[in-house]
Amino acid sequence: MDLPSLVVVLRAALSHAPEERKAAEASLEQLQYTPQHLVRLLQIIVDGNCDMAVRQVASIHFKNFVAKNWSPVDPEEKQKIPETDKSMVRENILGFVTQLPPLLRAQLGESIKTLIVVDYPEQWPNLLHWVTHNLESQDQIFGALYVLRILARKYEFKSEEERIPLYQVVEESFPRLLNIFSKLVQIPNPPIELEIPKQLFDPNVFNAWMVLFLNLLERPVPVDGQPSDPDARKSWGWWKVKKWIAHILNRLYTRFADLKIQKPESKAFAQMFQKNYAGKILGCHLQLLNAIRTGGYLPDRVINLILQYLTNSVTKNSMYQLMQPQMDIIMFEIIFPLLCFNDNDQMLWDEDPHEYVRKGYDIIEDLYSPRTAAMDFVNELVRKRGKGNLQKFIHFIVGIFMRYDEASIELKPYRQKDGALLAIGTLCDRLKQTDPYKGELERMLVQHVFPEFSSHVGHLRAKAAWVAGQYAHIKFSDQNNFRKAMHCVIADLDEIRPILPQLLDEFFKLMSEVENEDLVFTLETIVDRFGEEMAPYALGLCQSLAAAFWRCMASSEADEEAEDTGALAAVGCLRAISTILESISSLPHLYIQIEPTLLPILRKMLTSDGQDVYEEVLEIVSYMTFYSPSISLDMWSLWPLIMEALNDWAIDFFENILVPLDNYVSRGTEHFLTCKDPDYQHSLWKALSTIMTDQNMEDSDIVPAPKLIEVFFQNCKGQVDHWVEPYLRLTIDRLRRTEKLYLKSLLLQVIANTLYYNPSLALQKLHTLGVATEIFNLWFVMLQQVKRSGQRANFKREYAKKVCCLGLTSLIGLPASHIPGEALERIFKSTLELLVAYKDQVAESKRQNEAAAEDLDGFDADEEDEEVESDKEMGLDDEDGDVANNFNPKSFAEVRGFHREDSEDDSDDEFSDDEELQTPIDEVDPFIFFVETIQALQASDPGRFQNLMQTMDFHYQALASGVAQHAEERKTEIAKEKLEKANAQ
Repeated sequence: MDLPSLVVVLRAALSHAPEERKAAEASLEQLQYTPQHLVRLLQIIVDGNCDMAVRQVASIHFKNFVAKNWSPVDPEEKQKIPETDKSMVRENILGFVTQLPPLLRAQLGESIKTLIVVDYPEQWPNLLHWVTHNLESQDQIFGALYVLRILARKYEFKSEEERIPLYQVVEESFPRLLNIFSKLVQIPNPPIELEIPKQLFDPNVFNAWMVLFLNLLERPVPVDGQPSDPDARKSWGWWKVKKWIAHILNRLYTRFADLKIQKPESKAFAQMFQKNYAGKILGCHLQLLNAIRTGGYLPDRVINLILQYLTNSVTKNSMYQLMQPQMDIIMFEIIFPLLCFNDNDQMLWDEDPHEYVRKGYDIIEDLYSPRTAAMDFVNELVRKRGKGNLQKFIHFIVGIFMRYDEASIELKPYRQKDGALLAIGTLCDRLKQTDPYKGELERMLVQHVFPEFSSHVGHLRAKAAWVAGQYAHIKFSDQNNFRKAMHCVIADLDEIRPILPQLLDEFFKLMSEVENEDLVFTLETIVDRFGEEMAPYALGLCQSLAAAFWRCMASSEADEEAEDTGALAAVGCLRAISTILESISSLPHLYIQIEPTLLPILRKMLTSDGQDVYEEVLEIVSYMTFYSPSISLDMWSLWPLIMEALNDWAIDFFENILVPLDNYVSRGTEHFLTCKDPDYQHSLWKALSTIMTDQNMEDSDIVPAPKLIEVFFQNCKGQVDHWVEPYLRLTIDRLRRTEKLYLKSLLLQVIANTLYYNPSLALQKLHTLGVATEIFNLWFVMLQQVKRSGQRANFKREYAKKVCCLGLTSLIGLPASHIPGEALERIFKSTLELLVAYKDQVAESKRQNEAAAEDLDGFDADEEDEEVESDKEMGLDDEDGDVANNFNPKSFAEVRGFHREDSEDDSDDEFSDDEELQTPIDEVDPFIFFVETIQALQASDPGRFQNLMQTMDFHYQALASGVAQHAEERKTEIAKEKLEKANAQ
C-alpha cells in the first residue's frame, strides 16, 4: 500500500463510526507484516505536513508493532520484519528525534529503546558513532543526549560482565559531555539543562566535573526571568540545574561515603571524594538552606535532596563535626519550620482536605517531600547522635506546647503546634524506649494531643488523630484516656454505610475517566473500614483500579514532566488493590476471579520496569498466592521474574520477596518439587547460594535467606535429601563469617531444621564436613547465653525455641552408634531446659493475650452501657470491638512472621512472637514429640535409656517429670480442640 492510501486507513482508524473504524483496524492488521509497512509508518510520523492525529495513530501503531515483533520471544520463530526494513528504520529513526513534538517523540523514544535493547551493539554498531558525532553538532545535541540517555539505561541494572559495552560508551561520550557542560556553565542563563553520569574515577577528570558542579550549586539564581507561577517556577531551568546537581551529588555521596562497603578498586576514589569534596558539598547545601531562614525561595525537591545529604552525614564523624557548630540553627530554624503547617498546606486544606490527608500517608509523595526529609533527619539525628540532641529538641517542642497553651485563642501558634505534634509523632519509637520520656507519654497525649480533637482548626484535628495512632500501643494507666482517643478517631465512619452501593457506583464512573489520587485514597479508606461488605464489588473495583493504573503509567511515560504525578497515582492504585485483596481474605473464590485482571500488571511490574512500585506489586503477589484456593500456573509464571529480579537488581527487596516465595513453596509444594522447566529448586538454590556467599553482603541483608531454607526443608520433608549437604555447607560457611547474633541463631535454626528433616542424614553430613563438634559446641553455648536481666540472649522467640527443640529431640532418637552417651546426656539436658523455657514463654503469651482480650471485652461492655445512657457518646459496634480477631496486618510480611529483627536490640521483650506465622511444624507439639521420642528410646534400647536416667540429678529429674506431665496435658488439650473444631463445621 502506498503512502496516501495508508494515511487514509490511519485516518479511518480515528472515525467515530464503529464500522469504519473496525474496517481500518482490520486493514492495518493485514498490512503490518508486508514489506516496507514499518518504513512507511515512520515516514508518516515524521511528515510535518500530515495531520497530527494521523501521525499520532501512526506513532502508536509503530511503537506497538516494534515492541511486539522486532525480536521474537521464541528464538525458533521466524523474523516477521524483513532485515532490509529493520536496516532502513535504524538508519533513519535517530535523525528525527529533535524534529518531532514531545507527544510523538515519546512514542518514538519507546521504539528506540526497543531497538537499542535488542540490536546494540551487534546489529547497530554505528549507533555510538552517531551519538558522539551529534554531541559535537549544535543542531543535534538534544537528540544525541536523548538517545544517549536511552542507551545508558540499557545497562542500568546489568551485571559487571554485561556492562562491558557501557565502558566504551563512557569513554567516547564523557569527554564530549564535559566539553558541552563547560560551555554551558559560561552562559549566564543557559537555555537547557542536563542530567550527567554519576561517577568518574580519573581524579583530574572528576575534579573538572566537581568544580563545575560546585560552581553551579553556589551560583545565585538570577532574579530576572523567574516565573511567578509556583509550578512553572520549580520547573524553571535554573532550579532544575540545582535539582539535578543535588541529585548527582547525593548519588556520589551514597555510593562513596562509606569506606566499609567499597570494593578494593574504588577505595582510593572514595577516600579522595570524602577528603576533597564531601565537606565542600555540605557547606554549599547549608548555604542554600539559609533561604528557609530568610524567607527566600527553594524548591521542595531541592530541599528534599539537600536534607537527604545532611541525613546521610549524621553518621559520619567528620561530617557531623562540620554540622555540630550549626546544629541549633539546623534543628530550630531550618528543620522545625519545615515540619510546620504552611501556606501551601493551608491552601490544599481549604480546597481539598482529603487530598491533604492522603499526601501525608503516600509513600511516593514522601520521596519528594521536604517535610518527610526533615522528619527523616530528626529521626536519624536522635537515633545516632541522641546524646544532647534529643533532650534539646524535646525541650524546644515542650516550649511550643507551653506557648500554645498560654496564648489567647486568636494568638495561638496553630501552625507551630501542628509541627510540634508532627515531631512528637515522628519520634514515637524513640520516645517509647527512652527514659524519662516513656513514662510521660500518656500525660503528654492527654494534655497536648487529645484536646485538639475538638479544635476548631481542622488540620490540628487531623494531626491529633495521626499522633494518637502513633502512640496507640502504649500501655495506658487510665483506660478512659484510651477510650477517649478511640471515640474521636473512628467517629462518623458508619454514616456512609447506607449509601455504600451508590457511592461505589460513582467511583466506577469516575475512575473510568480519570486517575485521581484522591479517589484512590478515599476508596482505600472505605474498603479498609468495611472489609467483607465490599466483597460484591471486589472484582469491579480491581478492574477499575487496574485500568486507572495503566492510564497512570501511560501518562507518566508519555510526559516526563508528569512522571512523578503518574507514578504517585499508580502506587495509589496498587495500594488500593492490596486493601481490597486483604478485605476479601475469607472469600478465597474471589481471588480466582480477580487474578486475570491483575496478571498483566504483575508480569510487567515484576521486571525492572516496576522498580518504583516493586514493594506494592510483591504485596499483591503475596495475597494472591496465600489466599487463593490454589496457586495457578499463571501465578507460577511469575516465579522466574521474581528470581531474575532478585539475582539482578532487587536485593533491597529481599524481605518482601521472601513472602511470596514462601507461599509458592508451602502452598504449591508438589508443583515446586516436580516441575523441571523451570527448575524451581535449582533457581532457589542459585539465588540463595549467590546471596549467602557474597562477601560484600552485610549480615542484616541476608536474613531472609536462612528463613527461606527453613521453609524449603519444612515443606519438603523426606523429598529433598540431595539438598541437605549443599545447604548445610552453605549455612556453615556463612555461619563462620557471621557477626550478628540474630543471624547466627537463624543459621543454627537451619541446621536444627535439617536435623528434624532427617537426623541421621544431617548428622552424617555434618561429620562428613568435619564440623559436627564445632557446630554443637557453638549451639549449646548460644543456648546457655543470658542477658544481665537473666533472660536468654539468643533464640528468644517461641518459634526459634520450638525449632531447636525439634532438631535436638530428633537426635535423641538416633542409635548409640550415631550419638555417644556423653553427647546424648548433653542433648537431653539442653532440650529439657529449652522445653521448660518454651513452656513458660507460651504461658506468658497466653496470659497477656487473655488480659488484652479482657480489656477489649470490658471496653465493649462499657461502651454499650454508655450508649444506652446517652446518645451523645459514641459507642462501638461488634465489628469495631473485634480487634483481637481481625486480620489487619501492618504489613503482609509481618503476618507471615518475616519482618526484620534488629540483632542488636536490647529489648527484653521475650514474649513477642510471630503469632500469625504458619508452618508445617505448627501441628507438631514439641512436648509430645519429646516424650514419645524418649519412650521409643526406652523401648528400643532399655540399657541406654537407664544409663541416661542415672546421669540426671534431682533438678533434671524434676524438669523431665514436669515436661512429661505437660505433654499429657497437651494431648488432652489438642483432642479437645479437634473435637470443638469438628463440631463447629
